[in-house]
Amino acid sequence: MPKPEYEFYSPDRMPWQPVVGGVPGLSEKILSSDPETGDYTRLLNFEPGTDTTPLGVQRHEFWEEVWILEGALHDLSLDQTFPAGTYACRPPGMAHGPWRTPDGCTTFEVR
Repeated sequence: MPKPEYEFYSPDRMPWQPVVGGVPGLSEKILSSDPETGDYTRLLNFEPGTDTTPLGVQRHEFWEEVWILEGALHDLSLDQTFPAGTYACRPPGMAHGPWRTPDGCTTFEVR
């Protein structure tokens, strides 16, 4: 089985962990992962004032789906702000970011 089997549980009991290779203010909760493929589902949290400019524009070799749960992200390349309730589906290689979030943001991601 690629990902572990979990029945409903509260991710609130999981601690936020700094994103490896991230920037200050960026943390995650890995909800499930497949060690063979590297696929995972996570909550990603941007503390107020987080700026991912040092990471530059992002491109991945995998599909990524993102739902903004709380707050908003401002995409510096597009000069556009995306609020809670908005969704993105990015194919491999699609450019996105960098981001700033003056008031903080939490997203749900499937990769």
